Amino acid sequence: MTGGAGFLGSHLCEQLLSQGHSVLCVDNYFTGSRKNIEHLLGNPNFEAMRHDVTFPLYVEVDEIYNLACPASPVHYQFDPVQTTKTSVIGAINMLGLAKRVRAKVFQASTSEVYGDPEVHPQPEEYWGRVNPIGFRSCYDEGKRCAETLFFDYRRQHNMPIKVVRIFNTYGPRMHPNDGRVVSNLIMQALSGEDVTLYGDGNQTRSFCYVDDLIRGFIALMGTEDAVTGPINIGNPGEFTIRQLAELVLELTGSSSKLVYRPLPPDDPRQRRPDITKAKAVLGWEPTVQLRDGVERTIQYFRNQL
Repeated sequence: MTGGAGFLGSHLCEQLLSQGHSVLCVDNYFTGSRKNIEHLLGNPNFEAMRHDVTFPLYVEVDEIYNLACPASPVHYQFDPVQTTKTSVIGAINMLGLAKRVRAKVFQASTSEVYGDPEVHPQPEEYWGRVNPIGFRSCYDEGKRCAETLFFDYRRQHNMPIKVVRIFNTYGPRMHPNDGRVVSNLIMQALSGEDVTLYGDGNQTRSFCYVDDLIRGFIALMGTEDAVTGPINIGNPGEFTIRQLAELVLELTGSSSKLVYRPLPPDDPRQRRPDITKAKAVLGWEPTVQLRDGVERTIQYFRNQL
């Protein structure tokens, strides 16, 4: 698993180990952390390797989960060229590895491939509306190109691929300073700082708790080879950012004040997955309600502080 020490990767490592698999966690620790996998290091079925996926990897495996890539604007805009390399060259290297060892390979794509959508909610058939030269393009277009590579390898080499499009996900082990809305709001509220909203706060997002997302990953990987995706995995419940901020203030008991800042360039106005395909093909849908998930995430960040 590339990106195995990250927020999502560490949860996926944990779940696969609990199912009896042997897991090789590959990470260069740019945004991932050894702390996320420390509790797994004593497991004889778990191995951690420091490696950057922009370089080839020579190992013997049966399945590959490619999760490596900084996923928050703060991190992926820090070195945008490297972000694109991670998505594109990383995909090439993992597809090459999968081809060599005849492994099934999974690509963690993103709802960002839809850009600032004109179709709502977003079904997998929608091609998106993405700025190819903006501040977010290194991530958006990198992930779009990775999808292209996966499907070209499928057509050209008949490889077993699985592509999932991840919508906003939150939960324990999020990086506290990753700039994502859930961690931002919680950290500001717990620290007594002003809680920052961008624009008027009426842009919408859908928030999926990490445990639900990981179930979707494993369900997709377990399907027959004819099922390739892309498949949306996310929570179709839609909330404004202001609603989320008010919930965080309520659950933390914080006296922080809401403050407004200008909307960043190319920030999507609305985002919600159409999960019809996930329900039909995987028998999957989320079960954790936003209030419950946010409470668990707040508790995690309280413990960190």
